[in-house]
Amino acid sequence: MAITDWPKEDRPREKLLQRGRRALSDVELLAIFLRTGVRGLTAIDLARELIHEFGGLRALLDTEPARLCQYKGVGHAKYVQLAAALELGCRYLEAGLQRAQALSDPREARNYLHARLTGYDREVFACLFLDNRHRVIAFEELFFGSIDTASVHAREVVKMALRHNAAAVIFAHNHPSGVAEPSQSDLHITRQLQSALALVEVRVLDHIVVGDTATVSLAERGQL
Repeated sequence: MAITDWPKEDRPREKLLQRGRRALSDVELLAIFLRTGVRGLTAIDLARELIHEFGGLRALLDTEPARLCQYKGVGHAKYVQLAAALELGCRYLEAGLQRAQALSDPREARNYLHARLTGYDREVFACLFLDNRHRVIAFEELFFGSIDTASVHAREVVKMALRHNAAAVIFAHNHPSGVAEPSQSDLHITRQLQSALALVEVRVLDHIVVGDTATVSLAERGQL
């Protein structure tokens, strides 16, 4: 049965308009982006099949473009729509970190950093640079590593902080393993960077470790 033949309250678009976006399942949200199915499958059926085939919504959205575009019913046009939706989500979170306002809610930074770093299959070390009122100046991805390591150079971090005239920084890096638990190496490099930045009077506010579904704050754990 075509989706247009369903009761209005069960159709994904009408359901979103009537009950809001949070009322929809992953399958229903994905179906709205797909818009159409393929022969023998509605958009809902196709969305359910895709999520099952790739092992969940997150795994689906992290899939290499070439592989996803080859899947029946997807193609380049629908992949572009999905990629654009992901970027819109990141920019929505980024808008909460604009320099016009002080960063008063740590959750905003954590949500943004998680969105930015969680999709990588290698380790990435990044920094949020802040002014003396804790307003965001810039976000920079500074170092890239293999699947489980990134070489972080204190001198480069100091140079970038001075270039942005930052008064404070928040570090962040992802764990491609998906586990957000900080390692001894993470603690060691954080202390090294703290010492280097203290020489130029730049404060380290936090170091966020990003996993698949969670983040860990060293500041909240008292490890800074």
